[in-house]
Amino acid sequence: MQPTNSIIATSGELTLAEQIRQLGLNLGLQAVHFSSPSTDEHELRFQQWLDAGHHGEMDWLQRNKDKRFHGGQLHPGTKTVISVRMDYLPDGAPPFNILSDPNKAYVARYAVGRDYHKVLRKRLTLFAKQIAQLAGEHGYRPFVDSAPVMERQLAEKSGMGWIGKNTLLLAPGAGSWFFLGELFTDLELPFDEPFEKNHCGSCQECLVKCPTDAFTQAGVLDARKCISYLTIEYSGSIPVDLRSKMGNRIYGCDDCQLVCPHNNKADTSAESDFTPRHQLDQASLTDLFSWDETTFLSRTEGSPIRRIGYQQWLRNIAIALGNGEPSHQVIQLLSNKLGCYSELLDEHLRWAIEQLEQRLTINS
Repeated sequence: MQPTNSIIATSGELTLAEQIRQLGLNLGLQAVHFSSPSTDEHELRFQQWLDAGHHGEMDWLQRNKDKRFHGGQLHPGTKTVISVRMDYLPDGAPPFNILSDPNKAYVARYAVGRDYHKVLRKRLTLFAKQIAQLAGEHGYRPFVDSAPVMERQLAEKSGMGWIGKNTLLLAPGAGSWFFLGELFTDLELPFDEPFEKNHCGSCQECLVKCPTDAFTQAGVLDARKCISYLTIEYSGSIPVDLRSKMGNRIYGCDDCQLVCPHNNKADTSAESDFTPRHQLDQASLTDLFSWDETTFLSRTEGSPIRRIGYQQWLRNIAIALGNGEPSHQVIQLLSNKLGCYSELLDEHLRWAIEQLEQRLTINS
């Protein structure tokens, strides 16, 4: 959906907050909500999660706690946080079809198109400028997963939805296939009522269908077992006991969203930037593994995938190939990369080769 640059006419029947909300909707945002910048009521639980080591090697989560829970310190003068939602589910190959095909690579649906950080930040900046035309100059700062912001908690506090058992924000009638962004502003705007009702009920699908059993309990995720963490945030050696459980997921994981009943109602996104690139919604594992580094950098330009780097990309695909259909051709493809980059990558290549050779022996 292409945003419009037109400013809505000021109406005596609409409050400033209502006019701002309409501006956001006109720009292709699916929801605009207002809250206070403080999330200090979540500080104790967050600290308990850190103390349990559930954050893995994401050490940045332990820093800037004052700013994380007190938005006025993150952006001095902030009086209101404007939380926005942008839907991203692409109209691509059906995810379950890809997950069930051992020859295909599964890439989290948020990452098959353009980097959402760039798309949503640009939209938020335009939104802020249009607000200035409507309400006058104001101090603001846009955030898109780029600072210590408790975005799901702020969105829940603003009435956008509730935080589900899978730790994701769920919006009524829309599920969780969306990005969140925030504008911290010094404008005084009336806060929306918090979303206090949890509509997960007795459903446990996200908890029991997680491939690696990463949820220690409802609402508590151990990142060290989460495939999204392992394939994106973690650059080390994937624990051997988790490798076979990763299947063909090479960048992120959507399973806890795919099984969520609330996502049955989600619409596909009209944003052209989220349309799959280079057939990443249905590419074969061998094709992606055959990319050299130049090809990787070229085809991931403007994509969130580029941030993991080429060797981590190969590491992830090697595991997926090791979980796939055994063949001498795939074994040779893996063997060709041995000794070319690092001992870390070689470790995963050897593991994949061993898995395939064992299955070939059993099948012969």
